[in-house]
Amino acid sequence: MSHLQRAIEESIATLRSLLALEEPLQRAAQILTRSLISGKKLLVCGNGGSASDATHLATEFLCRFKDDRRPYPAISLTANGEFMTAVCNDYHADEIFARQVWGLAEKGDVLIVITTSGKSKNVVRALEEAKKKGVESIAFLGRDGGFTKGIATVDLIVPGTVTARIQEGQKVLYHALCEIVEEKLPKA
Repeated sequence: MSHLQRAIEESIATLRSLLALEEPLQRAAQILTRSLISGKKLLVCGNGGSASDATHLATEFLCRFKDDRRPYPAISLTANGEFMTAVCNDYHADEIFARQVWGLAEKGDVLIVITTSGKSKNVVRALEEAKKKGVESIAFLGRDGGFTKGIATVDLIVPGTVTARIQEGQKVLYHALCEIVEEKLPKA
């Protein structure tokens, strides 16, 4: 079997496993829809490739996903390099997202975190800070959820051991979340 054939077969198996996440995905969509319709905002964060996915996901709401509609407030907590380096210098890298949640989040907002390993301490700290502020959260996790599992309001765990396949599964999940939520959002 070629590398491409193996990658496709692994990806298909991962994507099929996502069907077990229908119920938590619907709960996540309800939380996010309620928040955005109420005039609240979405905060999103992750590390490495998940940081790129966080920015991608925030853009889907601030710009648009499929339909032409008004923008909804969404902030990628990974997009401010100056802030993140200041926190790393003055505090610790584990605090880069938590300080932003502390400073930006309000009750009724939603925090989405993305981590393929479930072992990102700065993501855990962001979730802990969200909980303190009464902010609901959605965690896109991989593998077995790591030590992040159970902290968020809703966990969406893509099983597997290959980071690339987990990321592919997470992307399908967050695009499905966008589709579900966008259908319910007012266009103007």
